[in-house]
Amino acid sequence: MARSYYIFQSGRLRRKGNTLYLEGADSARPSGNEEVDGAVVESADAKEMVLQDGEGSSPADALEHETRGESESMEYEDEDSFAQVSPTDSPQRRIIPIEDVAEIFLFGEITLNTKLLNFFAQKAIPVHVFNYYGFYSGSYYPRETNVSGHLLVKQVEHYTDMAKRLRIAREFARGAYHHLHRNLLYYRNRGKALEDAVCALEQEGEEIERADSIAALMGAEGRMREVYYRAFNEILNLETPFLKRVKRPPDNLINALISFGNSLLYAAVLSQIYRTPLNPTISYLHEPGTRRFSLALDIAEIFKPMIVDKMIFALINRQMIGDDDLIPEVGFAALKERARKVVVQEFEGRLQTTVKHRRLGRHVSYRGFIRLECYKLVRHLLGIEPYQALRAWW
Repeated sequence: MARSYYIFQSGRLRRKGNTLYLEGADSARPSGNEEVDGAVVESADAKEMVLQDGEGSSPADALEHETRGESESMEYEDEDSFAQVSPTDSPQRRIIPIEDVAEIFLFGEITLNTKLLNFFAQKAIPVHVFNYYGFYSGSYYPRETNVSGHLLVKQVEHYTDMAKRLRIAREFARGAYHHLHRNLLYYRNRGKALEDAVCALEQEGEEIERADSIAALMGAEGRMREVYYRAFNEILNLETPFLKRVKRPPDNLINALISFGNSLLYAAVLSQIYRTPLNPTISYLHEPGTRRFSLALDIAEIFKPMIVDKMIFALINRQMIGDDDLIPEVGFAALKERARKVVVQEFEGRLQTTVKHRRLGRHVSYRGFIRLECYKLVRHLLGIEPYQALRAWW
């Protein structure tokens, strides 16, 4: 089964046959007459690490402690399902079989060429790029092979018809509200003073049903988030109160974690959309725009509380990340590389968490739930079944 690769190492990524070679500076140059689709490394120092699922301490171990109490039906992937780096590989040279790759996240300074991008396109592998500070830069979205002109027309029809668009957008907001509310109830039931926050969130949730336009719906969704973020001061063990959500750029540790976690989730959702016939630029809750995959933003709203927010609660309350993990030299909040690796491990662990699906009768990972959400939207657009956003039942 293909997996996600998170590459922190700097160097060169090249291809030979059906194998990818990730090389550091020392082994960057091709030897002899070897025919490879790569380019010469430009950086001098190669930072070692290809962070793969489960490398080092298993994130599932820590995750289990928190989520076991929520449902007995939840299961976790065992370590055999994680990608492993061969111990015989040189630290400067990692071998990655192409058939093992579902998507790639690039955090290091990687050199590659257009031949390799063409190869990724042939194998339908999205590549997501993050800059030095861990901010999302963009995605290489290969040419779509799973296209449907009929579905594209239906997507556009549901966008241009305001009643149809509002119907889908409201369902995204309902899904987000359900999981925000669920998180607050979880911690309120464990002794946190969140009664006022729950009441305020429920009042804002009623506005979702009364909204008669996309602007009104976005306003209700924004106020819901404000109420929810104020509750972080009760949920998290913080020395300095969390005042408000600030982005572009984030101004403190919590905002840095939210921004980085949301970026990972947007990219993961985009990779799942790519596996379906949906066009990622046509969205319903967020306005479509140029140079952005706004449908990924819509679908991510449902999963942020389930995946990103609960991950942040675990990282802070278990003291896995603190203010010392911020880069001090910059005038904004950015996570050090060590912290980004910890976040990525936790994030991937949560995407691999499985739950027994009560309708399908089999275990489905959180990543699988994202894919299912895409297909539910497809069925709605084609008039097969009304779309209902995921409401976690476990």
